[in-house]
Amino acid sequence: MQLKYNSNYPSVEDLIKQAKRKIPRFAFEYLDGGCNEDVNLIKNTAEIRDIELKPYYLSKHTKSEMKTELFGHTYDAPFGISPVGLQGLMWPNAPEILAKAAFEHNIPFILSTVTTASIERISEITQGHAWYQLYHPAETEVRDSIIKRAEAAQYPVLVVLCDVPTFGFRPRDIRNGLAMPPRMTLRNIMQILGRPEWAIKTLMHGQPAFETLKPYMPKDLNMAQLGQFMNRTFSGRVNEERIAPIRDIWKGKLVLKGVASNEDVEMAIRLGFDGVIVSNHGGRQLDAGQSAISSMHPIVEKYKDQIKIMMDSGIRSGVDVARTLACGADFSFLGRTFMYSVAALGKEGGSHAISMLKIQLQQVMEQVCCERVQDFPNHRIK
Repeated sequence: MQLKYNSNYPSVEDLIKQAKRKIPRFAFEYLDGGCNEDVNLIKNTAEIRDIELKPYYLSKHTKSEMKTELFGHTYDAPFGISPVGLQGLMWPNAPEILAKAAFEHNIPFILSTVTTASIERISEITQGHAWYQLYHPAETEVRDSIIKRAEAAQYPVLVVLCDVPTFGFRPRDIRNGLAMPPRMTLRNIMQILGRPEWAIKTLMHGQPAFETLKPYMPKDLNMAQLGQFMNRTFSGRVNEERIAPIRDIWKGKLVLKGVASNEDVEMAIRLGFDGVIVSNHGGRQLDAGQSAISSMHPIVEKYKDQIKIMMDSGIRSGVDVARTLACGADFSFLGRTFMYSVAALGKEGGSHAISMLKIQLQQVMEQVCCERVQDFPNHRIK
């Protein structure tokens, strides 16, 4: 498809500025912030950008092709949209906007268990081409029900989340009383009044809710009861015993997201997973941890030919995608960039961000004379 993007917002920095102007502060800070003092949030992007690429200007370069085969499907670019919780809080209808854009551009969209669109609705939009991220339920019956729904909706890939054994300590969200729906303090009400377009569209689309989880929730929960339900229903702590049965249940491709060590990758291979996503949850869980790119280096070195290795966390631009691939990733995912774009540009935000990233990545490939994305490691300066 023809790539079109809004030339007023040619970079993620432009989108961040516009998003901050368009959505309430509590929503922007939920999107933009990390945990504790944001140390790992900052390291994620900074350490990716330490990666340098070598051009070969006099090579017999003909063309650069960014199409990438992954799990039997050829995508138009080597990046996809990461799962993000509470998307409809940041911009009404956000997951639907992004899923539609991903389908039209032929890249993967991963639906989070705790976002604001249902398994069935996103499958309808993407004609069964989205991936589903499972936030592991405490009860086996709920887990099996969600997996069966994803299977019935023809999701080809199930992504099991493993890096949230406990909720991250996020000072901004605590101050803002962020919940679902957000606590309506006077400060939050004033923020909403200052963002009339967000407020009107939220009224039009209705209060955002955990759509996938509605069949398992008692009706008419207040905020306190909703919090109790979430704590009771979900346990982020997984181990080999808890996730091994998923391989028997799920017949599609299976991915473990949130790995940060060789030991976790070793277990994923042993259990028959098809891929891993190296990630630190965008710097939102462990401030004292490594950046995602630093965690990925030894994993690629040891397991490159044994399992598909993907990465998210800290990737903001097409140039960052190139750097990540140069470090040996088979594929990459971005979360915040897409959410900034939707918050800034509404229904045009999904297509804008994908087009921007494709154009940026294509320019890097042409500049360094890289013909295929698989060749990026040959251009890395170590």
